[in-house]
Amino acid sequence: FYARLWRRAGVMTDAEFAEIRYSGRPAAFLRGFRACYLALAINSIIIGWVTAAMAKIVGMTLGVGKWQATLGLFVLTALYSTLSGLWGVLVTDFFQFVLAMLGCIALAVFALGAVGGMAGLLDALHTRFPDDAPLRVIPALDSAWMPALTFFVYLAVNWWASWYPGAEPGGGGYVAQRILSTKNERHALLAALWFNIAHYALRPWPWIVVALVSMVLYPGLADPESGYVKVMVDLLPPFWRGFLIAAFFAAYMSTISTQLNWGASYLVNDVYRRFWARGRSERHYAAAGRLATLVMMVISGVVTLNIGTVEGAWKFLLAIGAGTGLVYLLRWYWWRVNAWSEVSAMAAALVFSLVAQLGFGLSADDPRGFAYLLLVTTAATTIVWLMVTYLTPAEPLESLRAFHRRVRAGGPGWRAVAPDAAGGIAIGAGLVQWLLGCAVVYLALFGIGGLVLGRRGSGALAVVAAVLLTWYLVTATRPAARTETSMV
Repeated sequence: FYARLWRRAGVMTDAEFAEIRYSGRPAAFLRGFRACYLALAINSIIIGWVTAAMAKIVGMTLGVGKWQATLGLFVLTALYSTLSGLWGVLVTDFFQFVLAMLGCIALAVFALGAVGGMAGLLDALHTRFPDDAPLRVIPALDSAWMPALTFFVYLAVNWWASWYPGAEPGGGGYVAQRILSTKNERHALLAALWFNIAHYALRPWPWIVVALVSMVLYPGLADPESGYVKVMVDLLPPFWRGFLIAAFFAAYMSTISTQLNWGASYLVNDVYRRFWARGRSERHYAAAGRLATLVMMVISGVVTLNIGTVEGAWKFLLAIGAGTGLVYLLRWYWWRVNAWSEVSAMAAALVFSLVAQLGFGLSADDPRGFAYLLLVTTAATTIVWLMVTYLTPAEPLESLRAFHRRVRAGGPGWRAVAPDAAGGIAIGAGLVQWLLGCAVVYLALFGIGGLVLGRRGSGALAVVAAVLLTWYLVTATRPAARTETSMV
């Protein structure tokens, strides 16, 4: 829905987007503020939880402490990331993805062998959980780990309301960075579609199988997150154990190098180059990027050592971004959104989330409390940024028209300032393609899951439907993508 718009924007980062959508000092402030906020604060949390997970794996397999594992991981990854750059990250990401998938599939195969295959796993799960709770797509209404309210919030609110890395409402982050590096709009569309299929449908199932096996082999673990590593240590032969450690390290390197390159692009392009050092050589900016990478690694190291659980970290990130998603969606389609709309949304989400957690005891560790936390923060943040939008001046007319001519977003939200708004991307057609794209991901996810869990009929049917819908999307968008690219 937004891939073509990002490609047309033609910026290097989504923070740079602020100065083509808005104008003047507010736009410059937003660009710098957003760049520092994402690169230093948010990025450190993301790197911290990924490193905490990898440090747990290294610690349990090699017998080293958390801080030694963290230090070793950061040193190796910093060297790798500073030498490779974006193109190196893009190329190696593909091979690291394949290596990590092979290792995780191998672990799933050995794990199933230890419990009598898939039939044995399903029997054991049914014995332990007569209601088959771990295998239910829709949890029971009175479920302790996923109450109806929490399920509703995840399904109907979270995806559009909360900013989250890799799933930003309206696009952004490293997903936008990859889209912006594509050759044309068609490649941008296909890249976005492939990312979502690979990320949400292909990757999870080997992990899910091993997680289910760990529930059978190690019931009642004090640290449930360690179950995956225990399966690896206890069940894999030496060769495959080494291979999987290498695969995990490849996945870790891929993730961290992506985050570091993303953060460095913010600090260099949107802060240092924009405000402090214009007109320097590319070699100078490359050196600044390496220094920015090292600074982010140090900050992330401190965060890593203070993270309790991975789940707690990503829930905290969801909470402090709740309510910002709507402004990121509407800024493309509604002329009245201005720079202060975004600034107020980011600040309000952080403040309301922390007040709700620290002042009113809404805990992200409690499923029901987490749902209330997201709902309250989203509602309060939305009210704040809408009030700020109407209380502050609109962007200058020429700035708005220039942005609309550049990205050609359609819909009624631009008609007040751009009479040619009808000539942009039709919202109706975009919504249909978005719904079909979502259907592809869900069909692929549950289709692959059905095949893995032995439900071959329904699984095969879902996979075939996903393939046919993908083919339709690829062919249906080809003429439009070519036409739009030629107009840029």
